[in-house]
Amino acid sequence: MKDVRTDRRAFLRGVGGVAAGLAATTLTGCGTGTSRSASGASGSKTLVVRNSGGSYGDANQQAVYGPFTKETGIQVQVVNIEYAQMLAQIKQGRPQFDVIDDSMADFVLFKQEGATQALDYDRLKNFKKAGIAKTLVTDHAIGKNYWASVMAYRTDAFDGHKPASWADFWDTRAFPGSRALQALDADLPELEFALLADGVALDQLYPLDVDRAFKVLTEIKGSVRKFWDTGALPGVLLARKEVVASSVWHGRLDALIKGGSPLAYQWNGARRQSNGLAIPKGAAHLDAAYQLIDFALRPEVQAAYAEIYPMAPAVPAAYKKLSTTTAANLASSPEHLESGFDLDVEWWIKNQDAVAKRWQEWTHA
Repeated sequence: MKDVRTDRRAFLRGVGGVAAGLAATTLTGCGTGTSRSASGASGSKTLVVRNSGGSYGDANQQAVYGPFTKETGIQVQVVNIEYAQMLAQIKQGRPQFDVIDDSMADFVLFKQEGATQALDYDRLKNFKKAGIAKTLVTDHAIGKNYWASVMAYRTDAFDGHKPASWADFWDTRAFPGSRALQALDADLPELEFALLADGVALDQLYPLDVDRAFKVLTEIKGSVRKFWDTGALPGVLLARKEVVASSVWHGRLDALIKGGSPLAYQWNGARRQSNGLAIPKGAAHLDAAYQLIDFALRPEVQAAYAEIYPMAPAVPAAYKKLSTTTAANLASSPEHLESGFDLDVEWWIKNQDAVAKRWQEWTHA
C-alpha cells in the first residue's frame, strides 16, 4: 500500500523543473482510479476526487467519502493520477476531477501555474469555526491533515535514560550507539533537526542557515550507519538493533510498538507537513466540491479519519472526539503543536535544488 509521503518524495525530485514549467513528476497512487468519462461522472450527483490512493485513500473512503454520500446523496469517485497529468488536464480546460487532495507543497506549485481556483471561504460554513492554523489557510487551498517526521529510539538502549531532543540525538557520548537519518531519495534532507541540535529555536529556523546545518550534520556523520530511503527502513534498523535512534515518519513504528518492540517516538522538534484540499480551474461540479471540502472540515469527520489513519486533524475541536490513545499519538495534539514546527514549504521550493546538490556532495565526501 502506498504511503502518502511517497508523493512528497516524487514531487521533490521534480520540483525544480515543475516550478519552471510542466515536469514529469511521479505522484502515482495505488490502483488505476476511475475516469469521469468511463464512470458516468458527468451526472449532477457524482463528484470526482483526486487522491494518492492506497491506505490513505481507503481511510478517506471510510471516514469522509462514504459518510458524505450517505448524507448528501452525491457519489464520490476517485482518480489516482500524477501531478503532471493533473496539470495538463487543467491547462486543457478539461480536468477529470473536481477536488484535489494533495500536499500543501504541491498546491504552491498549482497556484504558480494558475491551475487552482481561489477559494470562496464564505461557501465553507464549517471553516468559520474550525480554528485551522493560519499556515494551512491559503487563498487557493486549505489544509486538512498533518503528518510529521520525528525521532524514534530503542527504549532499552540507554540504561533507562530517554533522549528528549535533537541535541540528545547528536550527543553520542550521553546516548551512545549508531544513528540513522533520512536520505534525499526519501524526502527533504533534515537540516532543521541539525539546527535544532545546535541550539536554534523553533521559531528561528527559517530561513535555514544551510552552512551551519551541514557543519552540524558533519559532526554526527560518522555515527550515521544508514541514510534511509524508504519509510519502512527505520523500523527495520531499530528492530535489528543496527541503530539505537533514527528519524522516522510518524506512524511507521506503530505496528512494531503494538507488537511489543522496545521502541518509542520522541516528539520534541517534530517537523510537520500537511495535506489539503483545493478545486481545479474548470471543475465541473463546483457546488458539490465545496460541499465535500466543507464536510471534511467537520470535527467529527476529522476525528473519524484520525482514528483510522495516523495523520492528525487540522481542526482542533476534533481532539474532543478522539480517543485518548489516538490523540496522544498525533502531530497536531496541543502538546505536539507546541513542541514541533511546520516545514516552510515556500523556502524549500526556492532552495531545494541547491540543497539537494550540496547534500549529494556532502554524502559522497
